[in-house]
Amino acid sequence: MPPIQDMTSAASASRERTVQPSDDAALLDALQHQVAVFARRAEQTRLGGVGQVRNSMDRAAYLLLNRLDQEGPMGVKALAAGMGIDSSTVTRQVAPLVDTGLVKRTSHPEDGRAVVLQLSARGLAKLDEVRSSRRALMAQVTADWTEDERDSFTTLLTRLNGAFASRGARLPAGEQPGTDAEPVVEAAADQADEEPTEQAGPSEEAEPGAGGSTGS
Repeated sequence: MPPIQDMTSAASASRERTVQPSDDAALLDALQHQVAVFARRAEQTRLGGVGQVRNSMDRAAYLLLNRLDQEGPMGVKALAAGMGIDSSTVTRQVAPLVDTGLVKRTSHPEDGRAVVLQLSARGLAKLDEVRSSRRALMAQVTADWTEDERDSFTTLLTRLNGAFASRGARLPAGEQPGTDAEPVVEAAADQADEEPTEQAGPSEEAEPGAGGSTGS
């Protein structure tokens, strides 16, 4: 007869094998639910910042301007590839930004025949204003967090976004997203129906722009 300690260890291992899948499922359920709740909260508050510039720039415009600021002037195809969307979507989203003077079309520095998109001085000023407002919002909602907690959350959220981006890049061409909609937000929001609803703002416009309250 095996020693009692061995029998106890075997029973414990058996319980772990039985409980672990359930624990994993519960954890993943909790994760997808909290992502869905986050998506709803983000949509309702728009994550638009604080003060007078709150909601003054929609999500598509913000992401485009931010990309141009970080990467510098680039063509439509390069911008689309960097953001994981198609060129026609970028063309449509950039148009109002050009019309309002936030982005300008200019000649490629190495190939005068090519046209690139560049953040204008007005666009940079507007982007800095919106960033400052959103930074203040993040400071408010994480006011009782430690610096380590903020750092850890940012690292994990960046990793999650990267995982969704990698998954999207592996999808067949016909299943590739054609807009700037983040899979986490757009797909998960429909799963939070059991959450108490709050008064939401107006629906987000399909086209980006510099003004209005149409984005996160």
